[in-house]
Formats: sequence, structure tokens, C-alpha cells
Amino acid sequence: MEHLINVINQKMPIELTRITAYLYTTPGHIIFFITLIVFIMLISYLFRNPLRKFVKFRLYKKRKELVYRLLFHRLEKIIKPFRYFITLFLLDMAVDIFGVNQKIDFLFFLLYTGMFAWWVYEIIKFMLYVSLSLRIEKQKSVRRELFNLILNILKIVITMVALLIVLSRVGVNVTGLITSLGIGGIVIGFSAKDTLTNFFDSIRLVGENAFNLGDWIETEELQGFVTEIGLAATRIRTFDNALVTIPNSKLAGGYIKNWSKRIIGRRIKFQLKLRYSYDTKEIDRVLYEIREMVEQHPDIVNDNKLKYLIKMKQTYTNGLFDTKDTLGVRSTLLVYLDHIDTYSMNVLIYAFSVSVNWEEWLRVKQDVIKKIIEIVDESELELAIPQEQILLETKVEQ
Repeated sequence: MEHLINVINQKMPIELTRITAYLYTTPGHIIFFITLIVFIMLISYLFRNPLRKFVKFRLYKKRKELVYRLLFHRLEKIIKPFRYFITLFLLDMAVDIFGVNQKIDFLFFLLYTGMFAWWVYEIIKFMLYVSLSLRIEKQKSVRRELFNLILNILKIVITMVALLIVLSRVGVNVTGLITSLGIGGIVIGFSAKDTLTNFFDSIRLVGENAFNLGDWIETEELQGFVTEIGLAATRIRTFDNALVTIPNSKLAGGYIKNWSKRIIGRRIKFQLKLRYSYDTKEIDRVLYEIREMVEQHPDIVNDNKLKYLIKMKQTYTNGLFDTKDTLGVRSTLLVYLDHIDTYSMNVLIYAFSVSVNWEEWLRVKQDVIKKIIEIVDESELELAIPQEQILLETKVEQ
């Protein structure tokens, strides 16, 4: 580079050399600096436009393959830190023409380290995306919250490594520092006890598979859908659309009711109130028709509909675990005269819908109630309505 600058200076007019001397530089340095700046702008343009479009076009043609399809969507995030790294390198060369002091040199070192750490993170993140997507494509069980936990830990590890590299550059004995963390870690552990507790509780929650992203859970204080499981806290979107952040230690220390941990069966339970009747044969006939209707309903669970599911999901043998409990499956179906009330005979209707979706469950429940009303309407029985009789006593004058 210095040789090229000297060649440029020799070909420059002596008057121009004298003018640039007032700036403590030479024409060769200025021309070389301007050339590098133009080259930086050109490289940036190529990465952002023609080169990016060319690579994305080539990837799009191979989009049927999962890896190329994912790379097509993640390309810009992977290229961006690399583009910044190249730009920074050329800018470092341009600044180095005029000579740099230690502070500017250290600043460039910090930027180099940050860009490289960012690039490594994006590459590893892409590899995790590929691994996750391959499992989904093969219809294997996927723990998205475990994926997010690994990413969060990865951020911490890469940041710590980058910090150690920077400390090593400024002359800190990294080996001695790591050794001294044995004692310092105890002090830090006591001062950040709550943070560490939340961190280990997040690992415990993920390890125990208490809930997954998107699950509907209920705690002692609220219920909603899990939107994010972080290293310190979990975010829950409540049914009134509020976002609540709960420390993981609080979640791990209380009960968690997970409504999403069921494959089939959302309970339908209500009382059918009938007017008093002494016709037991008619009562039995109506109860039988109601039970037959519920049992044959296409959206109500019965034992026959569960045989294939349990066969496909059976993983425990010798009766060690109840498969229905493990899978979150219920098929109980009950229709009985349950109670004699003050003004009615109460029939218990107890069943489970096939779908666990709330709106679908409401639709099925509504359909069952309407069909029951039709059965009662076609019988000699009637729905009970609370009634009051007022007896007036009158005196007859003699």
C-alpha cells in the first residue's frame, strides 16, 4: 500500500504536494483514502442489491429443499453482519492510511469482535432453525420453548466469550480471572440470588415440560396463553389481551393448570330439569334416547373413537401408567336421573367433546342441548319451570 501511495505522489504536480503538506498528508494518501471510501460504498451496494438478489434467486429455484428454503428467508440476517465486517475492514484500511492511535485501533478491535460474535450467533441460529424445521417436517415432537432457551443461553455464551477476548486484548490475565471467578462467583451468586433462581427455574420448567409455547395455562392468579419462556420470566397473554410477565421462580413455586395438555376431550356437564312424573317407563325411555343420541353424536367422545388413538400413542406397557392420563384423554359418558329437587327431577348429562377448542366445544354443547330438547318435546315429559301457587283463604259471612 505504501509503495502504491509513493507511486501516486511521484506523478502528482509539485504544487498539489505543497498544498496537501498543510494538511500533514500527501496527494497519494488522499487519493487512496477516497478510492477506499468509494470501494466501501460499491461493496455495500453490491451486497444490498445485485449480489443479494442473485443469491436469493438461486436459492428460490431450489426452494423445494428445506435447507435452501430456510436460507432464502434467513439470508439477509446472515449476510448483514458479514457485510458490516467487510465494510469495517475497508474503513480500517482507509483510516490507517493517515496513521491511528491506540484508542482508535482499540475501537476498531471492539467493532471487529462485536461483528464477528453477531455473525457466529446468526450462523448457529440458522443451524438450530434447520434442525427444528427438519423435526417438524418429519412430524416429530418439537419443543419450541427449548429452542428459545438454547438461543438465550447461546447469546450469553457468545457475549461472555467476546468479553473475554476484549479483556485479553487490554492485558487482563484471562486464566487468572476465570480461576478467581470461583470465589467471585459465590459473591455474585448471593447478590443476584433471585436472578439465578429464575434462571434455574426456567430450565426446570422446560425440563419438566410443564407447558409449551401457545399453551393455555392457569395459575393461582391468572390464566392465558404462553407467548414466551425467557431465562428469567415467562410472558402470558391473558384473555382480555393483556401481556403479563411472571418470574419463573413464582411459576415454579405454585401450581400450574395446563388446559392444553389434552389430546381429546373437553368436558360437557349440565343438569336437565324435568317436571315430576310417576311414569318410570317413560323416564327410562327418554334417558335411553338421550344417551343413545349423545353416544352416537359425531363430535362426542366414546370408547370406540379412542381405540385407534390409544393404539398409535401407546408407549407404556404392563399397565405401569394409565394411557388416558398420560395422553390427557377422557371418554366418560353419563346420563342418569341424579337428583330430586324442590320443583324438578334433575338429569345429569356428562360427556366430552372431541375437540378441545373452546368455540368448537360451545358449538357441540349447543347442538347436544337442542337435540335433548327435541327428545323431551316428543315425549310425555316436560321441562320443569319454577312455579309458585298462592292460596287465598276467604271468609264466608253468615
